[in-house]
Amino acid sequence: MKQEQASIKAPELRITQWIDESGKELKNPVKLADYRGKFKVIYAFQHWCPGCHKVGLPSLQKMVNALAGNENVKFLAIQTVFEGASKNTFDKIIETQKEYGLNIPFGHDDGSQNNESRSSTMTDYQTGGTPWFIFIDESDNIVFADFHVNTEAAINFLKTR
Repeated sequence: MKQEQASIKAPELRITQWIDESGKELKNPVKLADYRGKFKVIYAFQHWCPGCHKVGLPSLQKMVNALAGNENVKFLAIQTVFEGASKNTFDKIIETQKEYGLNIPFGHDDGSQNNESRSSTMTDYQTGGTPWFIFIDESDNIVFADFHVNTEAAINFLKTR
């Protein structure tokens, strides 16, 4: 995997709405600090995004399945709403999690928790839309951030963590 932004520290997540691995709403938000010393993969999507369902979510599903049991790599999915807020609602993260059998935390980020009109994750990580993958190393540096990920290369890379 090429390193896109090796020296940029990952900002802490500012999302307040989360569900756990089994789809239950969390009272406390997920933080990157919860995974200090672990490699983190964040997948940004919108429920209504065709590319997210055609490419991004199947790629995430393959990665999660291939790394099952690897405690050194943690996966998070975040619905980064920047348009279509009426269609990309909190309940859609539960639906998406179930549809793909992804037993990982999902967050809903429409920016409203920070009085913003779009996802704080998009602002903080300067993403270009959805689907979007962000890889954060064990020292909390962003090492990859892009629309496109070579799933097999990503799996091989993550298996070295």
